[in-house]
Amino acid sequence: MTRHITVGRQSEQNASLRLILVIRLGALGDFVQSFGPFQAIRQAHPDAHITLLTTAPFAELGRLSPWFDSVEVDARASGADIKGLLHLRAQLQGYDRIYDLQTSGRTARYRFLAPAAEWCGHVGNGALVHRNPWRNDMHTRARQRDQLRNAGITDVPAAQPDVTWLREKGPVVGLPYAVLVPGAAPHRPGKRWPAERYGQLARKLVDHGLIPIVVGTQADQPLAQKICHICPQAQDLTGRTSLPDLAGLLGRAELAVGNDTGPMHLAAIMGVRCLVLFSADSNPALTAPLGASPGQVCVFSVRDLAQLSVDRVAAALLGRH
Repeated sequence: MTRHITVGRQSEQNASLRLILVIRLGALGDFVQSFGPFQAIRQAHPDAHITLLTTAPFAELGRLSPWFDSVEVDARASGADIKGLLHLRAQLQGYDRIYDLQTSGRTARYRFLAPAAEWCGHVGNGALVHRNPWRNDMHTRARQRDQLRNAGITDVPAAQPDVTWLREKGPVVGLPYAVLVPGAAPHRPGKRWPAERYGQLARKLVDHGLIPIVVGTQADQPLAQKICHICPQAQDLTGRTSLPDLAGLLGRAELAVGNDTGPMHLAAIMGVRCLVLFSADSNPALTAPLGASPGQVCVFSVRDLAQLSVDRVAAALLGRH
């Protein structure tokens, strides 16, 4: 009961705040999973000037979105970079409230560079600090909803925020297509289903009337070349789409399949039916993409992706197509 009263009072106070900073540095999957909180913060502070502090790869998404009035880029200055730290301190000054959605060791230190602001994060002694002892065991979406509820923001979309601003972005493919996401963090090869399996899957997609389109960064081009060698009908768009373009391309796809990596979070939030492949390297209970409707997102979690067969993936993808 006391918590309910506190939330109500915070909701009333939110209307009086004029300068708001939201911190979300990355990575892509984490950034996308903050779309709902971004939207909720905007709705809670309709008359405030809201600034996003993020890293360079996500600045364009922030500027295109309807949720922020301005975007600042965090250069992630090291402790030895005095000039960079002074610039960061200037970026953090002057706000009535700061929502730290990154809640990392790095942003915990940012708290001490902005002592005057109300801080909604995981450190400090203020009323808005997220003190849930199970926060590290919660899915990213649930943890952020719980954090914002403590700040009087209760209307956080549980599934699907507004992404209409991304719908028309990216290249238009005339024929029905499926998107393949064969990449993952370079330093975590265990998160990758073998490229040869993607190539074999691409041939099955063609047999079902779908053009396979391979996406990713420029570093993923060798994977795309292997896939296209096995399936010449596949199209290689690795390194050729911005993040907004990729979102629009995914949103118009029939299907998407990929490893546990950022573009699959974009696929899920754009509403495409998708299959996400997890290995023992990561825990889907904490980080899996969440869809807008039941059955939209399917997760395969296996200890070793090298043991996952093409037939099993194809059956999950094409059984309803």
